[in-house]
Amino acid sequence: MRMRSTSAQILVRRLDELGKISDEPGALTRTFLSPAMVRANALVGKWMREAGLAVREDSVGNLIGRCEGPPGAKTLLLGSHLDTVRNAGRFDGPLGVLLPIAVLGELRRRGVTLPFAVEVIGFSEEEGVRFSSAYIGSKAYTGQLRASDLRFRDSDGVQVRDALDAHAARTAKKFALPKSAHRQSRLIGYVEVHIEQGPVLEAEGLAVGVVSAIAGQTRGRLIFRGKAGHAGTTPMSLRRDALAGAAELVLVVEEYAANHAPLVATVGALEVKPGAPNVIPGEVSLSLDVRHPRDASRRAALARFLKQAAQIARRRRLSCEWTVTQDNGAVASSPKLSLALERSVKAVQGRSRSLVSGAGHDAVVLAALTPVTMLFVRCRDGLSHHPYEYAAPADLEVALRVLLDFIGRLAGKK
Repeated sequence: MRMRSTSAQILVRRLDELGKISDEPGALTRTFLSPAMVRANALVGKWMREAGLAVREDSVGNLIGRCEGPPGAKTLLLGSHLDTVRNAGRFDGPLGVLLPIAVLGELRRRGVTLPFAVEVIGFSEEEGVRFSSAYIGSKAYTGQLRASDLRFRDSDGVQVRDALDAHAARTAKKFALPKSAHRQSRLIGYVEVHIEQGPVLEAEGLAVGVVSAIAGQTRGRLIFRGKAGHAGTTPMSLRRDALAGAAELVLVVEEYAANHAPLVATVGALEVKPGAPNVIPGEVSLSLDVRHPRDASRRAALARFLKQAAQIARRRRLSCEWTVTQDNGAVASSPKLSLALERSVKAVQGRSRSLVSGAGHDAVVLAALTPVTMLFVRCRDGLSHHPYEYAAPADLEVALRVLLDFIGRLAGKK
């Protein structure tokens, strides 16, 4: 027990230390291939080596630490992402990288050898902040990154391909679309530890729970185009105000989703052009994020929103253009891995709680390559994507003990 407590204390200190690495003074922000991400990989790579892992970085900046098993052994994948949203908290993503490192370090201190290899991955991009398209890191790792993914641009007009070419230049190479890091037949599965980002575990007084499924998600960009004009001289009846059209759609999305649970739909970003107080907005770009545990319901809701957008545009004499930047179906957790994880949770916590994740995770992409499961950790007030995001040290220790027990079960030591 003492060693586990020490490991939990190390984990807490590392989460705090990593949380200070940011591209934005006074807030935690790390985006794909940014200077802060380079520093984060260097620090986490050091911790991986201290746990006895061989460390490498792939062509998209994924940080990979590997503990070899016997010759010919399969590999268990553990991990999450090291990038963040803007003004983030310390736990979303990094917890799923640093906790497995702590577990493997603990096993090394105990002198435990495993009958399989373990790979810990810190994915370079999951949040979709810089390019509005998520999962670049896990798509590359699994061989699912496509040429179309490389054409998205950030707010400075830089394409994904440009950023990857610049990254590759550090090693005197040119970026090429990667193949999968593993053959499916050589993998045991992928396990991701993550804060719940919701209130269920806290309401039920539980430190951890097991994810049964991840909701499907569609994310895209909708552009309304009208005509810019002078705010003082253009009569209201003659205006083609793109922002007014966008505002109308925002309320349509909110009202429909509010009345069709468990559907959730969000407009999280607006870009108004020309963006002057005395000019009628001529163009507005807005993000639209639609999620549902059932794919058919998600697709139906999205179709309704796009139909409404077209109707609004016609009535207001605007044009309307829709571009999908991300589309992932709902993912069910592996029954076999989840059952083993549930047994570990019961062994440590007394009982297990099954949860559906409304948030997307790298496990969504990994599911195309190998069986997946997830362990959720209680977070205070269900708060995430916020600087006050918090998971208690006692809950982190429970998660550590659960993952130790789970790996022991897979190794046949339970």
